[in-house]
Amino acid sequence: MRRRTLIQAGTAAAATLAAPLLRAQGAWPSGPVKIIVGFPPGGGTDALARVVSAKLTELWKHQVIVETKAGAAGVLAAEYMSQQPADGSQLMMAHINSHALAPSLQPRLRYNVERDFTPICLVGVTPNLLIGHPSLKALTVPAIVAACKAEPGKVAFGSAGPGSAQHLALELFKLQAKVDALHVPYKGSGPLLTDLIGGQIQYAFETMTAATPHVKSGKVVPIAQTRARRSKAYPDIPTMQELGFAGFEATTWYGLVGPGKLPPAIVQKVNADVNAVLAMPDVQDKLATYGAEDGGGSAERFAGFIKSEMAQWARVVKDGNVKIDS
Repeated sequence: MRRRTLIQAGTAAAATLAAPLLRAQGAWPSGPVKIIVGFPPGGGTDALARVVSAKLTELWKHQVIVETKAGAAGVLAAEYMSQQPADGSQLMMAHINSHALAPSLQPRLRYNVERDFTPICLVGVTPNLLIGHPSLKALTVPAIVAACKAEPGKVAFGSAGPGSAQHLALELFKLQAKVDALHVPYKGSGPLLTDLIGGQIQYAFETMTAATPHVKSGKVVPIAQTRARRSKAYPDIPTMQELGFAGFEATTWYGLVGPGKLPPAIVQKVNADVNAVLAMPDVQDKLATYGAEDGGGSAERFAGFIKSEMAQWARVVKDGNVKIDS
């Protein structure tokens, strides 16, 4: 309740600041707005974008459309977005892959996160879930470690693509457990989960948002979660830290950004309205089922969060000597 009150107070303050600026520039939005998503339908980014877009459509009385531009673990969408006009007609559901991991993993990246994007609002932070196919015998972390040691390089873990949050969580696991495993990259969480459910791969450090519907249906089994504290959505599933992996924290996060130099009035209005959306009880219920927590707040808060995430994962990439083809 306290968090909802704080979000609502912040929303009112931001809306007050934005109103005169928007009146001076003319009403916005005056037509449809797109939210660009860098992953196929079925993944967490798409799911949260659709929750937010539906509510913004109601608030703005203009359609907010989710448009998919999947590929390269979200990087293709970010490249596209970085080149769009800063008129508010297109926003992006930014993701840890494109805005915190790619800058360290891809030295020839065609965009600069701090220069080419305007942070608007953090939507949610989720743990990853270590999940496995129900038919497997090794469905505890110690059993998985033993399996990887027994067959180095053969136990298959899927990810949403090279350099994705799932990939980096796997690399962190390999480092801390001192094991080798087979990384199988996909073009998003949707196809990854299809193959995991079908038994083509064995495990994944999948986003809690994308994994939860399949956990509830019994198609995959949750084994561990990767945030320092247990998610409210999974109070009975241990964290990797609880299982002996000190300092193991690998989250996935989502937030709205615009192109660089997006007018401050638009930033303030979208921030205020997204905070209003995040405070809605039905939206909070949906976010809770996905394990998405700690969203909302100011655009400045989100900018600082992105900066800290970039620094953290740069250290992991360097210490683990993680490389991908780019």
